[in-house]
Amino acid sequence: MAQAIWQGNLVQRSRTVSGIFLLTYAFFHFLNIAAGLISPDFMLQVQDARELFTGHLPGQIILFGAIFIHAGLALWQVANRRTLRMTVAQGVQLFFGLAIPLQLIQHVVFTNYANRVFAVDDEMSSIILLMWNSPEVWQQYLLLLVVWVHGCIGLHMWLRITSWWRSVAPYLIGLAVTVPTLALAGLITEGRRMWSIYVTPGNAQAIQEDYNWPDLTEYAHLTLVYDVSFWVFLALLALSIATYYIRQLVRKRQSVRIRYEDGPELTVEHGLTLLEISQVNDVPHTSLCGGKGRCTTCRVAVLEGRDTLPEPSPAEARSLRAVNAPDNVRLACQIHPTSALCVRRVYQPKGRRRVHSAQGEEKTIAVLFLDIRGFTSRSAGLLPYDVVFLLNRFFDAIVPEITRVGGKVDKYMGDGLLALFETDSPVDSANAGLSAVENIGVALARFNRMLAAEGEDPVRIGMGLHIGTVVLGEIGTTGNAPRTLIGAAVNTASRLEAKTKDLGVELLVSAESVQAADLTAPLEKLQTFELRGVDQPVTALPVPRASTLDMLLSKQPDTPDEVTILARQP
Repeated sequence: MAQAIWQGNLVQRSRTVSGIFLLTYAFFHFLNIAAGLISPDFMLQVQDARELFTGHLPGQIILFGAIFIHAGLALWQVANRRTLRMTVAQGVQLFFGLAIPLQLIQHVVFTNYANRVFAVDDEMSSIILLMWNSPEVWQQYLLLLVVWVHGCIGLHMWLRITSWWRSVAPYLIGLAVTVPTLALAGLITEGRRMWSIYVTPGNAQAIQEDYNWPDLTEYAHLTLVYDVSFWVFLALLALSIATYYIRQLVRKRQSVRIRYEDGPELTVEHGLTLLEISQVNDVPHTSLCGGKGRCTTCRVAVLEGRDTLPEPSPAEARSLRAVNAPDNVRLACQIHPTSALCVRRVYQPKGRRRVHSAQGEEKTIAVLFLDIRGFTSRSAGLLPYDVVFLLNRFFDAIVPEITRVGGKVDKYMGDGLLALFETDSPVDSANAGLSAVENIGVALARFNRMLAAEGEDPVRIGMGLHIGTVVLGEIGTTGNAPRTLIGAAVNTASRLEAKTKDLGVELLVSAESVQAADLTAPLEKLQTFELRGVDQPVTALPVPRASTLDMLLSKQPDTPDEVTILARQP
């Protein structure tokens, strides 16, 4: 996941790095102003500490480099957008990103530039006093607030794909609100203090000389620099907007016509996939995997223009072969129309709603199958109500061990069950599954002691635990489709559970599950099985008593061993 947030081209990574630096700078700038709540001396100490990083030439180069890169990429984004359609958060972030330079130019000219050219004192107290009795002070606070909101939105959109972001986001929201609030309080406190000193008779002239405020000539020069910089940015913004509309005009001249059977006829630009064309133009088009080519639900029959399409890629061809698709059927998410097409959607949603409220998602999770051994013969002499009573007592004893570690029973199957461990990461899921099966073994022993005290025979079980990629989604009719899972990992776990009967053990746990949990198993105890319905041999650890699993596993060493290699084999 750490690699995923750094994926992208040079432009995307440059925007991310420069944005993180500027957000960090804004954070410490806010803290500097908030320090005014404590004392002017503390505010100056915080400013001195902050300028250890940005007060010298290398720091200034990095700071202004980040500003120019981030602002330049914002203009680049405007010029290269394909459409103005975007989410509210994206729209707010883009608007703020373009509005920031308009305010920032004035701040930089009258503080940093004035300090370096005319030696104007840039202490925080001096800057606050210089702006205090004018709307400028609130405009500059608003500038910082806009930078802060823009950066927080960018940070959220960058890190929301990580597994840990959701858990820390509520705390960071509190921090995001607290920091500018404290800065506002510090600004008001220091501004009132400095102004009360300034308006005291005899102090104004001395303060102006002490802080070396600009005279009329210097102020006129600063104003000229600001005006030129302001209009240069507006010209660049106008150029970016003009570039966007010119590109739109060029695309329209290079557009293609798409006609849907029993649907609309569209004229669209080159470059989009057929599925993206449907989505952008609100044409109902089923796609359970989200347009990643991992399903065939978006497939279309190409009625006209088939010869203008390139041959299917190996991945698309493999998917089409799996459903025995005719030669004129293609995946809408994989084709980029360059000439006129007439298509028929194989699966067309009714109206504009989705097929189900949840279209399915891929996750790597641990899957557990559990079955009671010999239950059919055991229940042959029992009354139906007694059978139900025994099963419910058994499940009451062992299911809490599944839910306690974050697992969930997906379905009960007579005298067995299917459970899944849907956690934030495969490592957590594998560890939860291993903990659950061991605790089930302990709970089973406790349950059997209770049965023995009642004069009943003990219950024997078989369990199969495996980790792999599954699809979680609603399966059933619309309005009556419970959430469940499907995939090869489910079948593997089921076959491992069935194999425990032949081996006479309570548990078979795949080597992949052990390796995913960052653990190792004794090499001499691992066995490789050919399982019915599973393409590749599966290496697994037989455990006679599930309650002893912990004694067989140890922490994985830094260098891969044989069990790791076996688990990673296809």
